Amino acid sequence: MIQPEELFKKVTAHAKEYGFVFQSSEIYDGLSAVYDYGQNGSELKNNIKAYWWQAMVQLNENIVGIDSAIFMHPKVWKASGHVDGFSDPMIDNKDSKKRYRADQLLEEQIEKYQKKGKTDKAEQLEADMNEALNDNNLARLLDLIVAHEIVCPISGTRNWTEVRQFNLMFSTQMGSVADDADTVYLRPETAQGIFVNFLNVQKTGRMKIPFGIAQIGKAFRNEIIARQFIMRMREFEQMEMQFFVRPGTEEQWYAHWKKARLQWHLSLGTPAEKYRYHDHVKLAHYANAAVDIEFEFPFGFKEVEGIHSRSDFDLKQHQDFSGKKMQYFDPEINQNYIPYVIETSIGLDRMFLLTMCNAYKEEEVGEGDKIETRVVLALPPQLAPIKVAIFPLTKKDGLPEKARQIMDELKLSFKCHYEEKDAIGKRYRRHDAIGTPFCVTVDHESLENDTVTIRHRDSMVQERVSVKDLHSIIDQQVSMSSLLKKLL
Repeated sequence: MIQPEELFKKVTAHAKEYGFVFQSSEIYDGLSAVYDYGQNGSELKNNIKAYWWQAMVQLNENIVGIDSAIFMHPKVWKASGHVDGFSDPMIDNKDSKKRYRADQLLEEQIEKYQKKGKTDKAEQLEADMNEALNDNNLARLLDLIVAHEIVCPISGTRNWTEVRQFNLMFSTQMGSVADDADTVYLRPETAQGIFVNFLNVQKTGRMKIPFGIAQIGKAFRNEIIARQFIMRMREFEQMEMQFFVRPGTEEQWYAHWKKARLQWHLSLGTPAEKYRYHDHVKLAHYANAAVDIEFEFPFGFKEVEGIHSRSDFDLKQHQDFSGKKMQYFDPEINQNYIPYVIETSIGLDRMFLLTMCNAYKEEEVGEGDKIETRVVLALPPQLAPIKVAIFPLTKKDGLPEKARQIMDELKLSFKCHYEEKDAIGKRYRRHDAIGTPFCVTVDHESLENDTVTIRHRDSMVQERVSVKDLHSIIDQQVSMSSLLKKLL
């Protein structure tokens, strides 16, 4: 069994070697905490997005999607509170010159206590940390770091600065003349694009409460602590849905989406014990409930998705700052009100990393002195970058032409890959490593009776099937509808 730390190293190396994730601007020594998705990574990422979008927008009659701009009026971020309050408590080590989030240093210490069986110390430190965060008591955070003898991972010293708050938004100027330029921000979240379009969508779509607006888009945060591969990046992608409800019904809808979102995760076949709920101790001032769906990564349980009951804060703030009414007239109760909001927000990049970590496997195959290690990405077939690989057994005797004919028929429905180099066994191994669920081999018998050998990735079972049956065999396994049915 692969140990957690070793698994994470293997996954990150595998991601580059097989075209899933590259360091951005690598030929210039890279840009810290910024990554590019390669040919297989972009396919996997798009498939995750497609499943989320279909689960949200296609299955729910009262949820629609939008795509709002990255640049927004500066007042949006003043109204949302990001200009004045979007910051993290940061601390520097004077010896290593490295900067850390104070709360993350404390959280790591709590995990160390738990692993050593020091439950009482872990619970006390967690309570003290939460109290300090709730009170925004930066001096208290420093006291806790000192009292628990937390050292810098780089220098190994406890030579700390004071804890300070750092705003995480990227700013730039917009305008043709420098002196007249306005400061604008790269959005730190996609949610505000939904809130400012609430009335546009409600009126043009004739939407009735309750209804939701979904969006997938880029967000940007000047993360001081950017680590753990694509877990925490400066440019990332969110899949968010804001669900607008009648005040007084938010608790039932919060419970509904809390359950529904975990069901979405589990529908992909991930073991239930890999997930857990983590209720927020420190609530945002506008929230009355918040929970994280956490996944057990090789480096511990970390948040993948958040479900938040945001009250009417966002719409009310935009009403106050814009001077435009953000009210909804509810014909059922003959009343105007500002809707309450239940938010579901999932990090696409974290979901990508979760999927890779959960899928990576090393298996011993063969017998006797021919035992070898097979590396396989056991991805859900619906998410696999390539659905079927087509192999002619040899490069002659009309086999490539027959293989191309089969591929031309299948590629209308599935992402396919044609390959004729190397022995069949090596070709199988390459596609095991990128998660291709099916490999189809065309041989001389195929020319005689129009049959091929289809090989299944997970079981490695090979069976002879008719070419005319290929489409239905593959479709049964890779169609998104087979996943969506689990959510009904």
